[in-house]
Amino acid sequence: MEVFQLRDYQQEAVSAVLKHFRKTNESAVIVLPTGSGKSLVIAELARLAKRKILVLTHVKELVEQNHQKYETYGVTAGIYSAGLKLKETQHQVTFASIQSAARNLDDFNEPYSLIIIDECHRVNLASPDLSNEKPNVQSKELFKDKAKDKAKEEPKEQSQEKESTLSNSNQYQQIIEKLMQVNPEVKLLGLTATPYRLGMGWIYKKHYRGFMRSEEKRPFEHCIYELPIRYLIKRQYLTEPNLVDATIEHYDFSNLRANASGEYSPTDMNHLLNKNPRVTQSIIEQVIELGHKRQGIMIFAATVEHAKEVFSYLPTKLSALITGATDNTERDKLIKAFKRREIKYLVNVSVLTTGFDAPHVDMIAILRPTQSVSLYQQIIGRGLRLSDNKKDCLVIDYTGNDFDLYHPEVGEKKPNSKSQPVQVVCPSCEFPNIFWGICDDDGYLVEHYGRRCQGLVDTGSEEQAYLVESQSQCDYRFVFKECPHCGGENDIAARSCLQCLEVLVDPDDMLKKALKLKDSKIIRCAGLNLTRVNGKLSDKGADKLKITYHDEQGDELNESFDFAKPNQVKAFNDIFSKRLSAKISVQLGSTGSFEVTNLEQALKLTNILPCPDFVIARKQKFYWRIKDRLFDYQGKYRKANELK
Repeated sequence: MEVFQLRDYQQEAVSAVLKHFRKTNESAVIVLPTGSGKSLVIAELARLAKRKILVLTHVKELVEQNHQKYETYGVTAGIYSAGLKLKETQHQVTFASIQSAARNLDDFNEPYSLIIIDECHRVNLASPDLSNEKPNVQSKELFKDKAKDKAKEEPKEQSQEKESTLSNSNQYQQIIEKLMQVNPEVKLLGLTATPYRLGMGWIYKKHYRGFMRSEEKRPFEHCIYELPIRYLIKRQYLTEPNLVDATIEHYDFSNLRANASGEYSPTDMNHLLNKNPRVTQSIIEQVIELGHKRQGIMIFAATVEHAKEVFSYLPTKLSALITGATDNTERDKLIKAFKRREIKYLVNVSVLTTGFDAPHVDMIAILRPTQSVSLYQQIIGRGLRLSDNKKDCLVIDYTGNDFDLYHPEVGEKKPNSKSQPVQVVCPSCEFPNIFWGICDDDGYLVEHYGRRCQGLVDTGSEEQAYLVESQSQCDYRFVFKECPHCGGENDIAARSCLQCLEVLVDPDDMLKKALKLKDSKIIRCAGLNLTRVNGKLSDKGADKLKITYHDEQGDELNESFDFAKPNQVKAFNDIFSKRLSAKISVQLGSTGSFEVTNLEQALKLTNILPCPDFVIARKQKFYWRIKDRLFDYQGKYRKANELK
């Protein structure tokens, strides 16, 4: 029996798990690229365990593969999968399909010490109606299965990235809650090559390199180990992908509208494809031509109807078609024939993106659009495993999916075409954040779109500094909504104050109310000017700072600050200082807080003083008195120099 030797990075991943769970029971994720040997990491963790372990995954192929790798150690494990016709729980380690386990919860009444979820990017947050949480559950109660229906044809295609609409089918939640009832201290570990989901972004909150991925609830708390795909390619652990843009015919899906889960309607795709039958034929002719010397070719079609058309242009005796409606027996037969290289072309619709292992695949043709980074990487991952006489994997995308395989853009969408990733140092903790931003022609940063520092800082005592729980996200905000009740800083989309819990005024409501008042004036601020004005004799001749806000048409509102009076210096800094510090940290490289103390200093800020998006004033007897300034506005009203 072949016994596998762990590679260096696989041993590092195992060590990271052991180190993490010695400190805390909070859930964790390991990120290893497709083809890196996640099943060996699982096998080693199971071998080291002293108590019972449950390994869950969503397809029988992965259940069988993980079980096989574990038994190479000369030990026996159980399989719990209806698809494999086995339901064993008597062993220390059980490899189970989530569907079978969730349907038979009463078979899991013994205490388990660890739950391992393979392909854990499929796990979602718990539905609100499933809330039988325990106080110490941490993030484990947040899990939800992707509800894989036995749907036919069209619905099956979209199940790859759609969130389940069947909240009562929250299978991961059910099995985790069951095991926690027996052992509240059970630990939870996920493994995936793609730690993000369409519509959610990152599936974890904190990264072990000291930064936050998300402030919102996520299925997992921590990423404790991550290995980039380029590392494995460079060291020849994976085959290098040869990414080629389609040089002839290609599909134009740019006019299609994505649904709520970010995918495209099969009906809309079929309608578009039916209008361009010649395009598909030309594409397949090129695939056949370029694949003449290739060993195994996988073609990913957009819909079932599209897949059938693709299949009709391929050599019949060398091709196979698999969809969600394909019988399991027939599917297994076709996959085995493909692995034996009796079939060269394998056409599929969203059913062979995970749990499929055919190392000889050396060409992939992508004929389906997607907005999912995860799905895109999973598709290409089918061709990156090592195999004899395989030098590279040719990848041709005929749909214009604009993803970077090595540096996928996850989380905040690109604000505009001019944006690029920029580094912004936090003035508080000095963490080097990466945000979307705009640089000038010389490469200097003009502005960025980051809201809050992503760095993690220690919040416990020196004795607790080594604990995972002692870290929290830096509270510095580059843009914020200030609470009028306590002065606390909040996210610009917040509806209540994090500090005093008072309800925050909606800026749209504020503008709407001001528009209704006859004695109110609103400036859609396009810029501001700073000037020195002479003080009155009653002010002992002291000069003042005059700020003039102007809109696109030249209309103006003014206010002044007397820097000889401490209360007005404080008022100026209360309005501008925090935002000014954030701007200076970007443009001047400063990492400290900045306060203005005199008029001469203030006048030098003409080009960098933060400009509000809206200024609201009320009519006094002889002048307009500014009541509110709205910074970092996001809402339904157009801002200056913005088209809507």
